Amino acid sequence: MITLRNVTLRRGTKVVLDQASAHINPGECVGLVGRNGAGKSSLFALLNGTLHEDAGEVQWPRQWRMSQVAQDMPETDQPCTEFVVEGDTRLLAARAAVAAAEASNDGEAMAYAYTELSDAGEHDAPARAQALLLGLGFQVTELERPVNSFSGGWRMRLQLARALMCPSDLLLLDEPTNHLDLDALVWLESWLKRYQGTMLVISHDREFLDAVTQVTLHIERAKLNRYGGNYSRFEDMRAEQLSLQQAAFSRQQEKVAHLQKFIDRFKAKASKAKQAQSRVKALERMERIAPVLADAEFTFEFEEPAQLPNPMLSLRDAQFGYPQEHGAPRVIVTNVTRSVQAGQRIGILGANGQGKSTVVKTVAHTLALISGTITEGKGLNIGYFAQQELDVLRPADTPLEHMIRLAREAAAEGRLGAQATREQDLRNFLGRFQFSGDMVKQAVGTMSGGEKARLVLCMIVWLRPNLLLLDEPTNHLDLATREALAMALNEFEGTVMLVSHDRALLRSVCDEFWLVSHGGVAPFDGDLDDYQRYLLDMAKAQREAVQQDAAKAKAAVASAAAASPASSTTSVASAPSKPSAPVLSAERRQQLTQALRPHRKELASTEARMAELQAEQSALEQRLLAPLPPPELAEAGKRLKAIAEALATTEERWLELQETIETLEKEASV
Repeated sequence: MITLRNVTLRRGTKVVLDQASAHINPGECVGLVGRNGAGKSSLFALLNGTLHEDAGEVQWPRQWRMSQVAQDMPETDQPCTEFVVEGDTRLLAARAAVAAAEASNDGEAMAYAYTELSDAGEHDAPARAQALLLGLGFQVTELERPVNSFSGGWRMRLQLARALMCPSDLLLLDEPTNHLDLDALVWLESWLKRYQGTMLVISHDREFLDAVTQVTLHIERAKLNRYGGNYSRFEDMRAEQLSLQQAAFSRQQEKVAHLQKFIDRFKAKASKAKQAQSRVKALERMERIAPVLADAEFTFEFEEPAQLPNPMLSLRDAQFGYPQEHGAPRVIVTNVTRSVQAGQRIGILGANGQGKSTVVKTVAHTLALISGTITEGKGLNIGYFAQQELDVLRPADTPLEHMIRLAREAAAEGRLGAQATREQDLRNFLGRFQFSGDMVKQAVGTMSGGEKARLVLCMIVWLRPNLLLLDEPTNHLDLATREALAMALNEFEGTVMLVSHDRALLRSVCDEFWLVSHGGVAPFDGDLDDYQRYLLDMAKAQREAVQQDAAKAKAAVASAAAASPASSTTSVASAPSKPSAPVLSAERRQQLTQALRPHRKELASTEARMAELQAEQSALEQRLLAPLPPPELAEAGKRLKAIAEALATTEERWLELQETIETLEKEASV
């Protein structure tokens, strides 16, 4: 059990927790919620030992193994699979123990070390790591790519996979969904539902919290309040609690007013002095109920568009993709013929890498159309929210400088719907989005992700668009701001095209969906629940395909190794030639035979060697199933490791010889 008892925690001059108490039972999955800056990440730092309490007591079983997502960006040339495998701390310790035991030549130590290595899952570690990578959206062709070859968001997915790879009793997840697409998010939910340990999650995704948590811990005014239930249940209980508190406060205030009125009226009368004094004491003894102090909520709305062209835009035989430095552009989505009507609410769905953002960027004029046409309605005014805020923001500029530049550009372009451009008007407009005082002159690069997102929203609203292109707008927004965005979008009179992994936002805003898949765009006939099932089925099919390919490759190598040199030669000789293959002359056949002879001879000996190694490997594996004395167990484990290494080298040489023989045969037939 994790217990916090009267804990006080300070960050600089700010009191994050003030005599806060709470408990978390083993095996509970807890959602940690609270406004931005309330202290959620500080509580994680308290649990992992980065911070220490200023007062009070924090207790949790010290034998527990903890895992959390590293926040630093990995810089390494390691292949992805190897990087994730090294997240398994138990496996790394077992490998180190084997190396130390072999170096000391201690038979008993080697026996224990090899047993621990087997128990730690050495045999299937790469397969487990690759299953995590595939679930988080990596492609089969990327499993061995160097970590440094990926962008920042993908490297943070690698850190998440590494944390999930680590065996743990306590899992701390701080905004694990920020860099995930909807397909990876659905997979992560299913994985976390099977997690057996204790888990604490910080997230601003309502449906994610509802799916994976059963307890909610709310940080408010430096206190910890525990609620039994997921986030939706917490909201209901808290609303009821606040309502009851307000009612109790009102009743108490009426009672206080009545007592005070009696005291004020009769305190000067000798005949009533005793009763007045008793009421004074009653007031002093009364435990005052605190009034409900609601936090100031952030709200905004989109201005009414100046025009609503219909259709907004039309796509005809459109091809979307990216230009290449050399050669033809890389086409991702092709042959799209669709139209976008005024007032439509379109959610754009699709597995990772299928081209959702590519389509949105092209419509927003950030990317050029590869081919085809996009016909825009007269008066089309686009508001674009980029997935990476810095695609539209300048880190060195202030919010006021952004608004001044936006006003100048809008005036130069003659964009419809531009608002007043005086500096004071722009300051007032920024104030509507909680940029006031010195914040309007703060460099954007020093702001939080949520503040940058609010600035982008501010700039979009100022332009009075009639078509909103939103690419993951909620990545850095807290729950209250997400609610404000959903309300504003529902009241918006224009058209919305939305890419998001926030299912609550998609459900509340969109009334139809487009599916970007297999290089095309088509309507998705179903709701988000149907789409989640579709994603899980796709992920399962992908994992099964990878497993089948691996099994086929292993079976092919085993079959070739089991074949004798004679049968191998016979099969080559008796294989029917293709009808279109040219007939070789006697001289060419003789030259080919001489050229192939040494390679076939080595191939036969290599196959024989593979068969010997596999037979010895099988015998040793059978032997290890029975109890063995420590010296024999150590020797068997050491030999098994040597056989695996020799077999890998031999198989690689066998493949090289096969390729050489095929190349020689092909050259001779030309």
